Amino acid sequence: MKYVITGSLGHISKPLTERLVKDGHTVTVITSSNDRVAAIEALGAKAAVGSVTDAAFLGASFAGADAVYLMIPPNPAVTDWLAYQQEVADHYVMALAANGIKYVVQLSSIGAHLGKGAGPVDGLAYLEKQLGQLEGLNAVLLRPSFFYYNLFGMIPLIKGMGIMGGNYGDTDEKLVLVDTGDIADAAYTALAHLDFTGISVQYVSSDERHPKEIAAVLSEAIGRPGIPWVVVADEQAEQGMLMSGMPPTIAKGYTELGAAIRTGIMQEDYWKNKPAVQGKVTLEDFAKAFAAAYHA
Repeated sequence: MKYVITGSLGHISKPLTERLVKDGHTVTVITSSNDRVAAIEALGAKAAVGSVTDAAFLGASFAGADAVYLMIPPNPAVTDWLAYQQEVADHYVMALAANGIKYVVQLSSIGAHLGKGAGPVDGLAYLEKQLGQLEGLNAVLLRPSFFYYNLFGMIPLIKGMGIMGGNYGDTDEKLVLVDTGDIADAAYTALAHLDFTGISVQYVSSDERHPKEIAAVLSEAIGRPGIPWVVVADEQAEQGMLMSGMPPTIAKGYTELGAAIRTGIMQEDYWKNKPAVQGKVTLEDFAKAFAAAYHA
C-alpha cells in the first residue's frame, strides 16, 4: 500500500511513518524543510518537500496514494490563523478529490463538534466538514484531547511565579488529557487496516483530571508539592501569552480555547461519546517526563 503522511517528523507523524514502513508499505512524508529529508529517508520513507499552502504540490504528492494522514501543521508566522487553516484544508480536499483517494485519517481535536468558538480547533472542524462533502470518501476523524506536552509550557510559570494555571480550572470540569503516542496508535490502527467506511469520529484520550489535581501531581513530581493552579481572566491570559512573544492571532485563539474548556462546551461531546478504552499513558506517567524537563 502507498501512504502519504503530512506533519513531517512530528510527535505523531514520525512514529506513524516508522510503523507503516516496518510493515512494508511505501510511505511519502510531506515536509516543508529540506533539513528533514535525510531523517525521513533514514526511516525508509520518501520525502516530499513543499508547502501545504501549495495546491499543485499537494496534488502531485498525493498521486497514487491509497490512504493519507492529514494534519494541519502549526504556522506561528500567520496573521490570520483560521484563514491559514481553511486554505490548507481546501488544498487537502482538492488534492484528495483530484487523485480519487478513498481513505483518510484526519488529526482533528476535541471541541471540533462546535464548528466555531474553540480557537485553533475551528479550522480543524472546517476540514472535518469539507471531508464530509467528498463523495465516496472513507474517513476517520481523530479527536484527541489536551496534549500532555502542552503542560511543558507551565515550567516557566512555575519557575518565575511558583504557580500553574490558565483561564480555566475554577469549575468542576475535568481536563481530558492525551499522549501523542496514544494518538499515533489510533492513527496507525486505522491506516494499517483500512477497514472503515463512511465518515466516523473517534475520540482519543489518555486520562481525565481536574486542573488542580494536575498541578498537585506535577508539583509533587518536581519536588515542589503544593504549587497551586491559579485561574486568571481571559484578558490576563491573552496578555500573558502576548508578553511571552506569542503572535496575537495565536494568543487570541488559545484564550478562546481556554474559555471553551471553562464553560464546558469544549468537551461536552466527548463526555457523551467518550472512548470505551483510553490510551496507555496516565498523568503520573507523564509527570516523570515533566520532572525531567523541569530539572534539565
